[in-house]
Amino acid sequence: MEMMTGGGVLATIAALAFGYLLGSIPFGLVLTKMAGLGDIRSIGSGNIGATNVLRTGNKKLAALTLALDALKGAVAVLVAGMIDPMAALFAGFGAFLGHLYPAWLGFKGGKGVATYLGILIVVTWKGALVFAIVWLGTAFATRYSSLAALLAAIAVPLALFILGMNAPAILFLLMSLLVFIKHRQNISRLMNGSESKIGAKG
Repeated sequence: MEMMTGGGVLATIAALAFGYLLGSIPFGLVLTKMAGLGDIRSIGSGNIGATNVLRTGNKKLAALTLALDALKGAVAVLVAGMIDPMAALFAGFGAFLGHLYPAWLGFKGGKGVATYLGILIVVTWKGALVFAIVWLGTAFATRYSSLAALLAAIAVPLALFILGMNAPAILFLLMSLLVFIKHRQNISRLMNGSESKIGAKG
């Protein structure tokens, strides 16, 4: 990636702010309320992401949540990328932060996996392929969505560093660290054997 040209600090702030506003749209919460399923934060893990939406039993709504959460990350990168390659990375990071810490929900958002993937798809298809292989393989073998996400979050920055994509690698390393922070409770449950498996309610 080239260094940001022309925009400097203001362009960086603008990209971050644009990404944050887009990323902070809580699609899981909005969709479940529109569907008459109440507040998604009151069931399961209390998370606003697709995995918890799936616990309502509505697979189509969960799939739509997943798609929209990924799309907001992708759109942030695509739009900012029209201005500058580095602005795209900052906008992606902003979208990720917005999903994790939306101001309108008391900074209590999702865990960021879908948004992470949406950003990754636009930034590098090779990284997205690594994510998909690790996530699908782990999920199929264990049925633990959280474990699949955590292992994919380890694999992606490593793969990007190996591929020589240093700027994206640093971005995704930071995002992966945040994924681990947001999955603290999942990690504890995985360790004591109480983590819910994919498709399980409650």
